[in-house]
Amino acid sequence: MKTATLLLLFAAMGSLCPAQPRLVLIDEDGSGPGGSNQMAMLALLQAPRVQVLGITMVTGNAWRDEETLHTLRMLELTGHADIPVAMGAVFPLVRTERETRLSAALDGKADWLGAWGQGSTMLLESPAGVAPAVPGQLQPHRPYEIPPMPEGRPTLKPLREDAAHFLIRQVRAHPHQVTIYAAGPMTNLALAISIDPEFAALTQGIVLMGGSLNPQTDDPEFATSPRHEFNFWFDPEAAHIVLRAAWPRVDVTTVDVSIKAPFTQKMLDAIAQSHSPAARYIAAWSQDRYYMWDELAACAWLDSTLITKEKLLYMDVDLSHGPSYGNTLTWNEALKPASGVRQVHAQVDFDLSRFQKMFVDLMTATK
Repeated sequence: MKTATLLLLFAAMGSLCPAQPRLVLIDEDGSGPGGSNQMAMLALLQAPRVQVLGITMVTGNAWRDEETLHTLRMLELTGHADIPVAMGAVFPLVRTERETRLSAALDGKADWLGAWGQGSTMLLESPAGVAPAVPGQLQPHRPYEIPPMPEGRPTLKPLREDAAHFLIRQVRAHPHQVTIYAAGPMTNLALAISIDPEFAALTQGIVLMGGSLNPQTDDPEFATSPRHEFNFWFDPEAAHIVLRAAWPRVDVTTVDVSIKAPFTQKMLDAIAQSHSPAARYIAAWSQDRYYMWDELAACAWLDSTLITKEKLLYMDVDLSHGPSYGNTLTWNEALKPASGVRQVHAQVDFDLSRFQKMFVDLMTATK
């Protein structure tokens, strides 16, 4: 058979084969029910031609054990019960709640404390007209206690394998094929990198929701502290390890772009008209109007053309344990330090209408 005929045959065979799904591992602080964390996971779970290999949980907006149960219940209610869930770090690598409370007395309070804000006298009320990001978050409890779950307890169970080893195993089973989607504190990923130094290099890259450059806003959480962002702040040492790892590519959904992505009543109304399991879940449990931090990061990975402006920067985290501990550090090529910092694609603007339509379409589709 002639070479030209063989090429035509192979091309025809390829056209008959469906495209290979994009592989992703989700690392989240899955507070719930509903809210940005759960809706972001649903965006990836609902996306066509995407295979979620698993979800790993880390303490952030809420404690790990509570987050795990909310995530398992979401998977049950939305028809994704086959997705494995692994439990990860309960506490940051170095930062402690005790140190944070002392720092607040010396240097000033942080607006959002995540799991540490539950029952804390330091937790500030939301700005006027802005609802809390996570419904039910203000119930005080210790790390391993589970408050009442309004959506009901799951029957699904998490894996016995810990998050770091699960992440490593999946990446090594699919070398250079998996993207890491990380939308919470990066403790699990820092542990995986520390256990397996080749972990990052064996992925396709990482998508982070984190960091802040210079958001244009009157939101008090960022207006007076433009380099502060919760995911970096909660575990700065983990973010430092992750940002310096040998990822083939790093995409960062910053505060700058996230605060331009509101979850609107119009979006909720459109989703609520659908009878898809994902839409029913959101209509029942995602009633708050807030920024779509994690959803935007997920959708920008699904369709990179949503991002209309990015900055190529070298990024790290302040580890000084002073007033700026956990703040985002950035440099351009000319000013970067000679200390192993790596370049990231920092997102700063996007197509809002396309993003909102894409998210509604994903939530109302039956996969």
